Amino acid sequence: MRDMLAAEARRLANTVIWSWDGFRAAWATEKTLRQWTIANVLSAALAFSLDLTPGERALILALGLLVLAAELINTAVEEVVDHISPGPDPRAKKAKDCGSACVALTAIAAGVAWVVVLVG
Repeated sequence: MRDMLAAEARRLANTVIWSWDGFRAAWATEKTLRQWTIANVLSAALAFSLDLTPGERALILALGLLVLAAELINTAVEEVVDHISPGPDPRAKKAKDCGSACVALTAIAAGVAWVVVLVG
């Protein structure tokens, strides 16, 4: 049992390290990730400065994190597509455009949540 717990702890530690490595690599090369992070910091500051319910605040914070997650997925898609298909290809364009649309839709969802929280 102790060996199993130690193995799981190592697996968890590796997962944290690999996730952090991925975020750092994307941060170093992706201006849009840095821009969305700044937007999220500002959004979180506003969410904590306004008189919101815990549920409203949680929704705003969670959707902000989902925008960052979508941006990381988009970055991964772009990297893989560029590696596999360095030249112009309609399927490569479609994959990259769909990744971009994923980011746009999550950002719209976050914006809709802000509108509903502020107007409602």
